[in-house]
Amino acid sequence: MRKAMLVVALTAAFAVGVVGAALAHLDFGLQEQQFLAANSQPLFGVAKPLEASSQTDLEAPIADPLSLVTLAKHLSARVVSTPAEADNVDMIALWPNDVNPTYLIACNEADPEDPGLIRINIATGAWETILSGTQDCDPAHVTPWGTVVFGEENGTDGRFWELIDPLNTTDVALVNGVPSGGTNPDNIVERPALGRLSFEGIGVLPSGVVYYGDENRPDQGTPGGPYFKFIPDTLRTDTDPIDDLSDSPLVDGSVYGMRLGLRDNDDDVSNADYGQGTQTGRGIWIPANVDPFPDLRAVAADLKLTGYYRPEDLSIDPVELAEDNVRFCGNDTGNEGKDANYGETICVTDGTLDEAGTPDSTPEVQFFVLGNPELAMMDNIAYQSGRGNWVLHEDGDQVLGNNDLWDCLPDGADDNLLSDGCIRVGTLNDLDAEWTGGVFDASGTHFFVSVQHSDTDTGVVLEITGWK
Repeated sequence: MRKAMLVVALTAAFAVGVVGAALAHLDFGLQEQQFLAANSQPLFGVAKPLEASSQTDLEAPIADPLSLVTLAKHLSARVVSTPAEADNVDMIALWPNDVNPTYLIACNEADPEDPGLIRINIATGAWETILSGTQDCDPAHVTPWGTVVFGEENGTDGRFWELIDPLNTTDVALVNGVPSGGTNPDNIVERPALGRLSFEGIGVLPSGVVYYGDENRPDQGTPGGPYFKFIPDTLRTDTDPIDDLSDSPLVDGSVYGMRLGLRDNDDDVSNADYGQGTQTGRGIWIPANVDPFPDLRAVAADLKLTGYYRPEDLSIDPVELAEDNVRFCGNDTGNEGKDANYGETICVTDGTLDEAGTPDSTPEVQFFVLGNPELAMMDNIAYQSGRGNWVLHEDGDQVLGNNDLWDCLPDGADDNLLSDGCIRVGTLNDLDAEWTGGVFDASGTHFFVSVQHSDTDTGVVLEITGWK
């Protein structure tokens, strides 16, 4: 009896040991990646993700723009337009709306002598210059009141503009900073109340509140680029489009900079633990208006605002907005080369829509996607309606291949606040090229995106479809 019991005990112990050894060698992170790939159809709407970045570097001249891209199984692309003189198309806005867009209003990130803001007919690909004279036009968005806002990624000289009636504004030029000539130059006005910086990510609320970052990097102890909030003098409550630019909420208002850290110190000084190391958590909005036309980069250093490594594009979360809450997600590129700083996607909440219209709201920053050698230097970001996913665009000298498109799930019911996982859905076949400016229509099935810096010697604007 004792011998039999000993055999059973030894057998059980051996089995436990085998299971324990097996568990010790399980790679749960790899299993998660394999699960996402195997279930990419229900989770992401694509049949099969791409396993790796392209290693191909097509040489100039590239005759077929579609050869620039390799996409996940069942996704396909068509060329919308290849504007020759606007060969550096950046962010794209859908006009007149994202439900039935007929035109793309896009920035061309180029010099003043080149087209700065253009419009592209989606059906024909024909394009026209709306405005020239901008320096590095980068972001472009349609506002809830039916105008287009766009900005310059030009350091302390970067300006912010508003346009009404973009289909009837043509060949206008900035002359000494004033829109002149062409057709209807008065349809474009500068909005100096938002200050000057390198405009990149812009998120506009129906109330007229605007969130934006300074595309700036840390340099010898400086904090990098902070995030700002513009609050109009008069918050907008009307839901109809405006007929005159003087009715825009962007005419005048106040700017506030985000500084994280709510802890009080022993001397009862609130917001005491701001500074390097306080990159996430809750904070306050600091008044940043030092004059009617603030140099926000200088203000950021003086006010010790929370800085990030090159804040890029950001997007308002429409699901939260529908619930009367404010949340936006945006990318900080990092610097993936020698630094191995792979960047991050952060999400910022700012209370309810009413609370966000005041300087007393409490911003909270949390990480959403953490960069890695495969997914590095994320630049633009696009929200996909219907699925609630976020598509991240890479921009950089990638360490493992060319620049990619990544499709990322929202955070689910698990304990952490991170995306539940990302898959690669696109890669470029040109080492110099980058994805930028991508935006989905309201259905989440049509994705308009630009390929910058390619060896086609033209702009390349694509429409990607095939999500199920």
